[in-house]
Amino acid sequence: MLLRILRRYLKPHAKLLVAVALFQAAQSIASLYLPTLVADIIDNGIAKGDVGHIMMVGTIMLAITLAQIGCAIAAVYYGAKASMSLGRDLRGAIFHRVSEFSEREVSQFGAPSLITRTTNDVQQVQMVVLMTCTLFVAAPILAIGGVIMAMQQDIGLSWLMAVSVPVLLISIGLIISRMVPLFRLMQKRIDTVNRVLREQLTGIRVIRAFVRENIETTRFATANAELTETSLGAGRLFAMMFPIVMLVLNVSSVAVIWFGGLRVESGEMQVGALVAYLSYLLQILMAVMMATFMGVMLPRAAVSADRIGEVLQTETSVRMPDHGVTTLQEDGTVEFVDVTFSYPKAEQPVLRNVSFAVRSGQTTAIIGSTGAGKTTLMNLLPRLFDATGGSVFVDGVGVRELDPDTLWSRIGLVPQKPYLFAGTVASNLRYGKPDATEDELWEALRIAQAKGFVEEMEGGLDAEIAQGGTNVSGGQRQRLAIARALVKQPEIYIFDDSFSALDSATDARLRLALKKYRSTATMIIVAQRVSTIMDADQIIVLEGGALVGSGTHAQLLEDSETYAEIVASQLTAEEAA
Repeated sequence: MLLRILRRYLKPHAKLLVAVALFQAAQSIASLYLPTLVADIIDNGIAKGDVGHIMMVGTIMLAITLAQIGCAIAAVYYGAKASMSLGRDLRGAIFHRVSEFSEREVSQFGAPSLITRTTNDVQQVQMVVLMTCTLFVAAPILAIGGVIMAMQQDIGLSWLMAVSVPVLLISIGLIISRMVPLFRLMQKRIDTVNRVLREQLTGIRVIRAFVRENIETTRFATANAELTETSLGAGRLFAMMFPIVMLVLNVSSVAVIWFGGLRVESGEMQVGALVAYLSYLLQILMAVMMATFMGVMLPRAAVSADRIGEVLQTETSVRMPDHGVTTLQEDGTVEFVDVTFSYPKAEQPVLRNVSFAVRSGQTTAIIGSTGAGKTTLMNLLPRLFDATGGSVFVDGVGVRELDPDTLWSRIGLVPQKPYLFAGTVASNLRYGKPDATEDELWEALRIAQAKGFVEEMEGGLDAEIAQGGTNVSGGQRQRLAIARALVKQPEIYIFDDSFSALDSATDARLRLALKKYRSTATMIIVAQRVSTIMDADQIIVLEGGALVGSGTHAQLLEDSETYAEIVASQLTAEEAA
């Protein structure tokens, strides 16, 4: 998966990679040539006392060194640019894929895991590209070139390379093989820490209300300790690598000096050649070390690439049509025909053969006990899920055949848990209609019974809203979410239990204002309170995922036992009548 990702996302940056390869090759060739010049200075300059030769070769070495520095800087620059571009493109690809997911896929991965995959996992792949550009390109050139140049200096010491290089490779290979499973486990434990922390930050009020601080602290400490233990295990193995590398390097250096000194003493080798050979052997071993260092990073990057690949390869269960319908004849009609929905691996369907129609301009209410499937039914309309059986129609066209933008432009959804984005009151209200005027915003706030408290906020429409709307109360957050849907002015409104945080008086005023404001719009209201839906043109009663009643309030009181029980539990006989 790592190679597949690199091929795909580095292809647009091929010119940068070519520049890196050229500069790294030039730098490596310069590094290989310098020991030969050192040998030349020693044997033909210092040994013979030829100052002119020393100055000439020294000048060449200085020029080559400056060129080498320039090439190294250029290689690091282009390598960093390529790796950062890869990270940007990969994060963008994950974001766009996740934005296409339905609720099913988001639940499958979990928000904490998706965040980790978009940040930490991408960073691991990005670092491997950076290290590849700065180290791995040079390693084979230095290793192969070093062997050739060393053998040119003296072939009699070649057996030292045949011993030291395999010893280094085997030692580090054993360490890497033990690090791979630890890296895989580490990424999972990062997910766990993110999940626990996110739950605690989101549910801080509940934690304090139930005095669970100590328990939650212990829970986080456990997850944190597990991650620390895994990281320490990988760190210990990583720490063993450098002593082993240094041991092999130093022992090899001693061996070269020992056996090379014997060859110099016997006249088979010159002093300059011995110094050059030692330099080449160190370059070879350093090249091997760089390659093995990459070998340490590759397993973790491979694990991260697999996790990224899982996201990129997951197809959404809500497939968008290639050429969706964009022109609609009707205006604001909704129809459910034998709709059935089951969650993956669920034993029983949440909805079973639900059929009803909503005509343009009508107010339809949906009521039922907790878990009856009301919210799930409403999620099928904007295609947050797709029905596993039956069909849903908007303006006479199946939602699966509609162009997504056309479908969503027709619907204004106020979800069960209203969410506000970090910004201002105005930026949140303009979320569905960016060009809305201030007059339109104030009108929507007036209808949503939110104008009063917004006027009292410092800045009015420019008042700051925290992420999630945590700096306003639940009722204020709900009214702002309703105002946001009103600013959009769609043909169909879906209020999914959107009046539950409002008191009865505010609820009544809001519904009355809605009826006057958008008398031609189709409204679907999911509610728990009977008083909220009594005046609806049509009331749908759900029980256990099935439709058990349909009609007006008066009709259902006579015909539906389930509805009569709900009314009796909330209203007196006089109020119900």
